[in-house]
Amino acid sequence: MQELDQVKINFDANGLWVLNIALAVVMFGVALGITKDDFVQLRKEPKLVLVGVLAQFFLLPLLTFVLVYSIQPRPSIALGMFMVAACPGGNISNFMTHLARGNSALSVSLTALATFLAVVMTPFNFQFYSNLYQPTSQLLKTVELNPYALIKLVFLILGIPLFLGMLFRIKNERLAIKLSNVLKPLSILVFVGIVVIAFMKNTAVFNGYVGHVVWIGVMHNALAFLLGLMVAKLFKLSFKNQKTIAIETGIQNSGLGLLLIFTFFGGLGGMAILAAFWGIWHIISGLLLALYWSKQNIITI
Repeated sequence: MQELDQVKINFDANGLWVLNIALAVVMFGVALGITKDDFVQLRKEPKLVLVGVLAQFFLLPLLTFVLVYSIQPRPSIALGMFMVAACPGGNISNFMTHLARGNSALSVSLTALATFLAVVMTPFNFQFYSNLYQPTSQLLKTVELNPYALIKLVFLILGIPLFLGMLFRIKNERLAIKLSNVLKPLSILVFVGIVVIAFMKNTAVFNGYVGHVVWIGVMHNALAFLLGLMVAKLFKLSFKNQKTIAIETGIQNSGLGLLLIFTFFGGLGGMAILAAFWGIWHIISGLLLALYWSKQNIITI
């Protein structure tokens, strides 16, 4: 297990460029679906914004730190957990919220806001908690991570595509809607294809170590869903909004996490395997949860 902290996932420069472009296109497609009404919705119900931001950017990273401190996984796996927890919600959460009969407007609005906040909060949370936990702090020293370069890349991948996508929608709303319907599934398929190729090139590494991250990834993801649900319940939100906050907290943009791992950590084994597993598992768990909630007819407070 100790060698997992030195194992690298091979991912060539060309593949990394395509991964960058695919993720930027995903963000551009997300922005094409954002309207000013989404932000008006947030301004009208500030309590929902508070709960969503609190759960995703403050409590989830804190919960992850407590979990890491409790189970003490290998430092590289712990770094992967911190990275996933620091990322904003994934845009697939909007579909899952709709399926679960949650508040779709709130989901879209929170995804948009979280993506903007992530430009600052993702690098901050990752650096803060990784340096707070001694084993990961020691591992970070061997990587020589440049925090400014991390912020710069997050801004380029998230901030600029979002700005351009929203600007494009203002200029040509009809075309933006058409492009959004095409770009989202296409870019996600390209992204999944790249991850599959990376897996095929590193089959021995994944097969040798994935068993060590499965139970951690499943538990981490389950706790994230539960955290969102409990926080929303604590603030006495409707069941519809509780479902929405839970899904927004449990569905993280692991694609961004993988990109940062390949770019700054050279595909560090435990990090990459944990983030890749989360990327697959949160779709399965999120869909199962959404399907379960879609069958619930009782609305509670």
